[in-house]
Amino acid sequence: MQPGASRPAAATTAAAEPPVLLELSGIGKRFGGVRALAGVHLSARGGEVLALIGENGAGKSTLVKILTGIHRPDEGEMRLNHRVLSFANPLAAMRAGITAVHQETVMFDELTVAENIYMGHHPRTAGLARVDWRRMEVQAEKLFERLEVRLPVRAKVRDLSIAQRHIIEIARALSQEARVVIMDEPTAALSRREIEELYRIVAQLKARGTAVIFISHKFDEIFAVADRYTVLRDGEYVGEGRIAETTEQQLIAMMVGRPVTQIYPAPQAAPREIVLQVDDLSHPTEFDGISFSLRRGEILGVYGLIGAGRSELMQALFGLTAPSRGSVMLDGRPLVARTPREAIDAGIVYVPEDRQHQGAHLEMTIAHNVTLPRLADFGWWLLGKWRRELAPVRRFCERLELRAANFGQLVAELSGGNQQKVVLAKWLATNPKVMIVDEPTKGVDIGSKAAVHQFINELVAQGLAVIMVSSELPEILGMSNRIIVMRQGRVQREFARADATSETVAAAALGATA
Repeated sequence: MQPGASRPAAATTAAAEPPVLLELSGIGKRFGGVRALAGVHLSARGGEVLALIGENGAGKSTLVKILTGIHRPDEGEMRLNHRVLSFANPLAAMRAGITAVHQETVMFDELTVAENIYMGHHPRTAGLARVDWRRMEVQAEKLFERLEVRLPVRAKVRDLSIAQRHIIEIARALSQEARVVIMDEPTAALSRREIEELYRIVAQLKARGTAVIFISHKFDEIFAVADRYTVLRDGEYVGEGRIAETTEQQLIAMMVGRPVTQIYPAPQAAPREIVLQVDDLSHPTEFDGISFSLRRGEILGVYGLIGAGRSELMQALFGLTAPSRGSVMLDGRPLVARTPREAIDAGIVYVPEDRQHQGAHLEMTIAHNVTLPRLADFGWWLLGKWRRELAPVRRFCERLELRAANFGQLVAELSGGNQQKVVLAKWLATNPKVMIVDEPTKGVDIGSKAAVHQFINELVAQGLAVIMVSSELPEILGMSNRIIVMRQGRVQREFARADATSETVAAAALGATA
């Protein structure tokens, strides 16, 4: 179905279907001269999960911001229970019963877990005079009991992991008894057990008649939880239907306008000489006795459950933390990277998992983000250097298929996947010897994921050495020449590409035998 086409007739009779709770028709939105949405339709039914599907830049994030009161549409109409909606701010959307669990958590780091959950709707003492702190904490504890997780309600959010922050987001949505819950990539930082818990929570919401809008780039999740789907492409409505009546390939074709036949490209060259050698690298609290080698022209996959010490190991290699013992050799020479600057100068770069807080400067332009590590190459203040600065920006952003109005656009205005592409372009522009990528396609749609994988594969074929940390087993199995599995801060097992299967790798991560 082409963009702008009429919505297909429902597969079953209206009498047999749950009532439409939220309906959007003809939604349009522009930012200056850039069209973000045009003629978007969406129907979410109570007691069902609607999968909102589209590539990065398709308009999903803009639509979510309209639904949650951050943006107001330029045209079109929104109805909730047949009443026309118009939100002046996010608080109005929340009070109307629409809330979101975001891909990138937005919280008050200096406040407690309970305070973040009930921000904007604190329980009050008799007469509404003051916040009832004790009741707030008790209610927060009950929410975590429902979620079957343990989390101290008085802990400061700044001290929590990404996975724990996502759990708080889910608890916040549950605390509001929302009629429409939007889940934007909610499993991105969750373990398999936590994902199963999320599925259970989604089932609870459905049983209460809540409409759930589920946004994910992982088709196994979409087919596991969704009842219906709506597809956007380039800011326009493409089509909708029932999940049970479609296939993954059909959805991909609707998303990207073409079939994506090869997500994980085959290795193009055999690994060569060792470029990085790590021996007995240890940290007092995060990892112990880590040893491995990395060859030029090789992708070394690093897999493990949350808490296995994967990211902490990569941060030590990049000079963010100091190991307690062990050695690192780069091109046969000892390397002691006490700071990230020393690691970058030596030829090691790090694409972090948390792109918004660690990977990009959101209030700077795309061009300035990409060239930031190489300012000395362009001269102070970049006076008269714009063409020289733009050349590497154009080269890497175009190869990564970055979607943006222009290279002067702020990174904060991009979708999550396109922000990740800016971070990749920034480090690739330094011409590194070793690139560490931590969850490189987290929150990236399937079309862009294929482009990122192909690009990494091309760079590896040219001699780049890559360490790829990923929670996605298909990505680890499909991209890696070798795989090391970490568990509880140690290397549990190493696999050659030909010997690795999803069963054996997962078993090693769990400390079991497949």
